[in-house]
Amino acid sequence: MRQLILVVSSRGEDCGFLEQCLERSGYKVRRCLNPGDAVREAEVLRPSLILVNSVMPDSAGLELCRRIRQTRSLARTAVVLVAAGTAEDDCVLGLESGANDYITMPFSSRELQARVQAVLRRFERPQLTEFYGPVTTVGDIKIDSSAMRISVRGNEVTTTTLEFRLMDYLARNQARVFKRDELLDAVWGDMQFVTPRTVDACVRRVRRKIEPDCARPTYLKTIRGVGYRLDAGGPRMWDSREQYPRPASTPLSADRFEPKA
Repeated sequence: MRQLILVVSSRGEDCGFLEQCLERSGYKVRRCLNPGDAVREAEVLRPSLILVNSVMPDSAGLELCRRIRQTRSLARTAVVLVAAGTAEDDCVLGLESGANDYITMPFSSRELQARVQAVLRRFERPQLTEFYGPVTTVGDIKIDSSAMRISVRGNEVTTTTLEFRLMDYLARNQARVFKRDELLDAVWGDMQFVTPRTVDACVRRVRRKIEPDCARPTYLKTIRGVGYRLDAGGPRMWDSREQYPRPASTPLSADRFEPKA
């Protein structure tokens, strides 16, 4: 069965180009020209991935990413953000809003196809429950890898896929200190527009969901000058160096998508 991708853009000409590129790769594509209807349509269609063109007035694309992540039934749906901004701050803002990858214009049709395929591969990757137990406990936090669920003091919290993967990876290497670059390689893999600030932004979001007091973290701690460590002050678990595999890169072509004036 072909995977369904929902393309959200208020610009019909952009939507047409994106739709054509994705259909050539074998995906089934539905378009949504009204960002205000995107969440409702996604809940009905349940796409494998939502492609959001953020070239919209009033930061509507970023706001849509946030709404997708706040919607329980869509919180773990893959989201790729298409944007005109190339500055690092633009990228970080997009990823903080909940996007799993960030593509800047101009880009080739093959780059778009490769990025989408890479994100979908990450979401299709089997959980590591064959190597580890399905549930990891860190103090009052329980992480269920098979169900991709995190509960804190018995209450389930909603996380994005990247937030879950960060917590899952740290919990399986409990009490070990990781540099930001190590976490980027292990959790974000082949995503191109990520920086150490991306890790910091994800950590801030996770702390808001798991910590009683974000200003004085109990679990997810900053090790100054190094990186981060997850622990509950108890005995140290195993020191596994297992990392998520990184997909091979894909060459780009010359046909490019330029933003319209």
